[in-house]
Amino acid sequence: MEKQPNNPLHGKRLDTIIEELLTYYGGWKALSQEIRINCFVDNPSLKSSLTFLRKTPWARKKVEDLYLATFPEQ
Repeated sequence: MEKQPNNPLHGKRLDTIIEELLTYYGGWKALSQEIRINCFVDNPSLKSSLTFLRKTPWARKKVEDLYLATFPEQ
């Protein structure tokens, strides 16, 4: 596996990131207040969110940025 020392999310799966944020913020409703994207507001699920975030770079960046801000030690 290629090392990426400047990428703090290297090796971190997107589903793990979402699950950790859901646990920290206490569910979809609270997470949707932090990041206002429809996949967290309208009938949210892990599967639908992953599908949307994998196709939508700007939304994925918002999720990754929130993760880094929430868990700066990562």
